[in-house]
Amino acid sequence: MTSPPRYRDNENDPSEDQMRLGHDSTSAAHPRWYRRDPQRLWGGCLRCWPSSKSSMGREKRRRLCRWVMIAIVILTLVGVIAGLGLRHIIEHWREPDDDGAYKFEWRDDFSRDITPKNCHSHNDYWRRVPLYDALAAGCFSVEADIWLTDDNKLLVSHLWRSTTKHRTLRSLYLDPLTNILDKRNVTLASEGTKEVGVFDADPTVSTIVLIDFKNDGHKTWPILLDQLQSLRDRDWLTYYDGDVLHQGPLTIVGTGNAPFDLVQQNSSNRFIFFDAPLLLVSDEQYNTTNSYYASVEMKKAIGPIWLNKLSAKQVNKLVGQIQAAGAKGLKSRYWGEPRWPISLRDKVWFKLTELGVGMLSVDDLVSATRWNWDWCVVAGLALCGNS
Repeated sequence: MTSPPRYRDNENDPSEDQMRLGHDSTSAAHPRWYRRDPQRLWGGCLRCWPSSKSSMGREKRRRLCRWVMIAIVILTLVGVIAGLGLRHIIEHWREPDDDGAYKFEWRDDFSRDITPKNCHSHNDYWRRVPLYDALAAGCFSVEADIWLTDDNKLLVSHLWRSTTKHRTLRSLYLDPLTNILDKRNVTLASEGTKEVGVFDADPTVSTIVLIDFKNDGHKTWPILLDQLQSLRDRDWLTYYDGDVLHQGPLTIVGTGNAPFDLVQQNSSNRFIFFDAPLLLVSDEQYNTTNSYYASVEMKKAIGPIWLNKLSAKQVNKLVGQIQAAGAKGLKSRYWGEPRWPISLRDKVWFKLTELGVGMLSVDDLVSATRWNWDWCVVAGLALCGNS
């Protein structure tokens, strides 16, 4: 399966202001204000304050102008993001009810200016707005824990005792995704007979739904197949036909109690793939025809992290595990990374991305997808993340 493209900032020789602000990919297509002639940039601003004969006074006014313009740029970016179709949905979203999933008015700017990012929304259903929060952040992988009921419904919750009848796999994920893909593929975004995915910035990116089987996997399997069939009939699911792996705009992966034997069973129309155990990924039975992720709990993979840093031995373990998954064509993924202290969390994120982890599993979407993990405080104000 072809890995989604990586997005990097190719701007050379960043200015002081860029280093302070970080780089926001949503503004890449627009002229960079910090590249303009400083005199032209500040001239109008400087005229707003009384002139000063001293160079020191002029320098103070120049710095003040700079901060004013930084604030204007940030507010402009926030305003652009808030106008997106996804943001509109998030602001007006309501919990599913007897009528099913929340139905929203479609906007053609649904995912405009959102850059897909290699991040997985861990326990996505816990978010205030499941699915849409992750997509708005650019994460193209989400996770849903499912419980099979006696009347063959698939309820979504981390624990059985917290399940509710209206929060189902259909209402929170399958029906909303069906609506999104249906709307996306009747717009000008379609390319002939090719079905496109969620993101305007890269319609070839496949959105991943990781489904965690919480109770009996063998009993859950046929119910899940039945609920996914309409998506398969629309040719929206990634599938293996026995010879070739065909990527669709949506990829389904089973984890937890997902039965690997049943994943393997259908060799000519396989559209649910497996979350292979990362520590056993070298086993020949795991490959791209039956698996997508190779995952493990971080503590189990490298042991506890002491003194707020990864040891050289732990880094070497990560290198070996990530390379082993990559050699099989699978995406390495760790869960249970440290959440606190924030400095350790960010160090782990940096190291995992530096080593080329297949998918970064995150709980804090805002912090994980901001433009720079190190520069998020300007003039004493926390502008992003929960740090």
